[in-house]
Amino acid sequence: MTAYWQCLRGIVLREWLRFVLQRTRFLSALVRPLLWLLVFAAGFRAALGIAIIEPYDTYIPYEVYIIPGLACMILLFNGMQGSLSMVYDREMGSMRVLLTSPLPRTFLLCSKLLATSLISLLQVYAFLAIAWVYGVRPPAMGLLLALPALLLVALMLSALGLLLSNAIRQLENFAGVMNFVIFPLFFLSSALYPLWKMREASEWLYWLCAVNPFTHAVELVRFALYERFNPLALAVCTGLTLLFALFAVLTFNPQHAALRKSN
Repeated sequence: MTAYWQCLRGIVLREWLRFVLQRTRFLSALVRPLLWLLVFAAGFRAALGIAIIEPYDTYIPYEVYIIPGLACMILLFNGMQGSLSMVYDREMGSMRVLLTSPLPRTFLLCSKLLATSLISLLQVYAFLAIAWVYGVRPPAMGLLLALPALLLVALMLSALGLLLSNAIRQLENFAGVMNFVIFPLFFLSSALYPLWKMREASEWLYWLCAVNPFTHAVELVRFALYERFNPLALAVCTGLTLLFALFAVLTFNPQHAALRKSN
């Protein structure tokens, strides 16, 4: 058990040091959601006032509605960025060195996912603190209850990123693949608009959003922030986290880079 703990601590510490040394990574993670909150939300406020929908008890301004989606945006981009670091580590060979450990590969990869997720949580709560100063203030208890929901969503998106990284053989291909994944996940969800507005616009667009895993991630966080429970979102996120992690572990091959260089 001591060996497992030391390994987990080492992986988390490595990710923390990488995060501390890359200050621009922290700032860039906050710039995207803050632009939506401070600029776009101000412009859309009049056009997109939100009617009473769960989990809210009254009419809400647009800024209040998009906060959970923007928090999940941070988790989404960080999960994909974690997959970039995995591709880089595989290219440089450090991942193969880690896998020489006698500990099970499943434990090592899950530790990597957990480390990435914990770093993401720090950035999310930094954003929520800025939103609190700006005037968007979920219940204090909701901020605490949202922690396990945010962690589950972070693990799900990190596992998805790891699964995708297994299919990326070269760093040059990363941007194209990630853009193909990130933007449809984010924009075809309830992060920016409630599903009933999507239905008013288009029935097929509504169903695309309804089956989008990111929609369930956003709703899980939204309900938790306002001290409500969404069993469907919890079941979907838990199931997909396990599924993505399972396939990520099964398809992981640290020899991809070595095979490419030898050809």
